[in-house]
Amino acid sequence: MGTHLLVDFGSTYTKLTAVDLEKETLIGSARAMTTVKTDVIEGFNLALEKLKNAHEMMPEIVQISACSSAAGGLKMAAIGLVEELTAEAAKRACLGAGALVNHVFSHHLSKKEIKILKSADIDIILLAGGTDGGNNECIIHNAKRLKEADLGVPIIVAGNKDAADTIDELFQNTNLEYYIVDNVMPKLKKLNVDDAKHIIRKIFIDKIIEGKGIKKAEQKTGEIIMPTPEAVLVASELLAKGHEEIEGLGELMVIDIGGATTDVHTIGEGTPKRMEVILKGLQEPFAKRTVEGDLGMRYSANALVSLVSPFEFKQYYDTDHNGFNDNFKEHAQKLHDHVDYLPDTSEDEAFDEALARICTDYSVSRHVGSVEVVYTPLGNMYYQTGKDLTDVQYVIGTGGVLINHPDAKGILKEVEQKSNRKLELRPKHSQFLIDKEYIMAAMGLLAQKNPRLALKLLKRHLT
Repeated sequence: MGTHLLVDFGSTYTKLTAVDLEKETLIGSARAMTTVKTDVIEGFNLALEKLKNAHEMMPEIVQISACSSAAGGLKMAAIGLVEELTAEAAKRACLGAGALVNHVFSHHLSKKEIKILKSADIDIILLAGGTDGGNNECIIHNAKRLKEADLGVPIIVAGNKDAADTIDELFQNTNLEYYIVDNVMPKLKKLNVDDAKHIIRKIFIDKIIEGKGIKKAEQKTGEIIMPTPEAVLVASELLAKGHEEIEGLGELMVIDIGGATTDVHTIGEGTPKRMEVILKGLQEPFAKRTVEGDLGMRYSANALVSLVSPFEFKQYYDTDHNGFNDNFKEHAQKLHDHVDYLPDTSEDEAFDEALARICTDYSVSRHVGSVEVVYTPLGNMYYQTGKDLTDVQYVIGTGGVLINHPDAKGILKEVEQKSNRKLELRPKHSQFLIDKEYIMAAMGLLAQKNPRLALKLLKRHLT
């Protein structure tokens, strides 16, 4: 049957994973620096050569699938009516489609906000606002502002359906590329993001990868079918839910620490676990992703260390090493300036571990739900905002630092309940798994063609 080659054009590395379709085994993987500034095929060919040299008996390649986060990945702006509702729903649609949400605006767009959008490095705008039959004045106002601004990026209209015809008339006979899709929040606090996600992926495939010089890779690799973060989310959901007769693992969390961002994916309902807790706010998606642009091991090292004081940093630092000093921001600057740097001393390794612990702790803190105590004449009441993840069964670590660190599970313990954050609904008693073979994104790609095999390989290779 041959080999299915799975390709991830990443921001730093192009990663190849080969699967033997007949034996249903993982042949191996290889990587090379992504060469998006010249020709991405150069990095692909180098990685492919490494793979073939390491596995001389590899069967003929019969299928190739690819995903990409190169050239900064997919960047979006989300616009809605109420910050906690339609603006948040728009943001979640973007994140679920594998995008990095650079800007979120609510209510009526101001001239200042339009100016920000004009100078922003974004690929798509998602315009939402109002439940179906609710307020349509705000989304129409914002559509007019976007028409006047003519930002030159596709606009997805995913708001109150009563405004759709008016916005369609506004945008007709202009140079705007626009798509009108189902409302991301048709009813109060109810999410409906599938239609918007479908169009985001279509635009990504048809337009964005071409504009970033990655489209030409399709001549050799086949179609680039999704952004890399979406591939990881697809693999996570498959692993949690299972497929046909193969059982899944149940509720799980995936921590993906990269050089620029830290992504957290959770699969599960996240509903309140106690009778006295009342759910508050927007409905949470079963498959949820958040991405933190200020939490990364290299590109975002400066932003990361600015979050903590020297005293707080020491709490994450391995006390067995004496290399720490209060000039840790200078070291972070070095990492920012040399993104390909690999630690070559025990002190540098300990510093990297501290950064990874901060990435894990802070990203989980922003992802999980929390409870608020409300005192009433009848006693205490509890309101839950976000997901209750206290019963998550598995936490999976991926990304370079977790894959290569000898104590990756020690880093992942930062996800657990903390005494100083008692109101956060963090996992309590999870098992830790490591994506040692770096296959999460690859298996998300494979799942598009062969979900059964993708699930088997995930369960076999997560250690």
